[in-house]
Amino acid sequence: MEKKFKIRKDDTVQVIAGKDKGKRGTVVRVIAKKDAVIVTGINIVKKAMRKRSQQDQGGIAEVEAPLNISNVALICKKCGPTRVGYKIDGDKKIRVCRKCGEAL
Repeated sequence: MEKKFKIRKDDTVQVIAGKDKGKRGTVVRVIAKKDAVIVTGINIVKKAMRKRSQQDQGGIAEVEAPLNISNVALICKKCGPTRVGYKIDGDKKIRVCRKCGEAL
């Protein structure tokens, strides 16, 4: 059974806990096995990279590390970071803002 998350790829999220608290970014990838997301420009860590070819230098690179999905909140255009609810619209299930009820 695959886990279902309320945050998806290309969503704009805000970090609500940790060293990058308050920063916003776009979700690049959702890692279901680790309950984590990778967000652009957030949780940057230095990683030692091995030289792969003559052109590839290797050395120390800065990469985005995964964040636990519980530490990010989806952003509503009206009211900022919010929790996500669902509304059944005919045969479609739509994500809605818990604060204002607007579709996300």
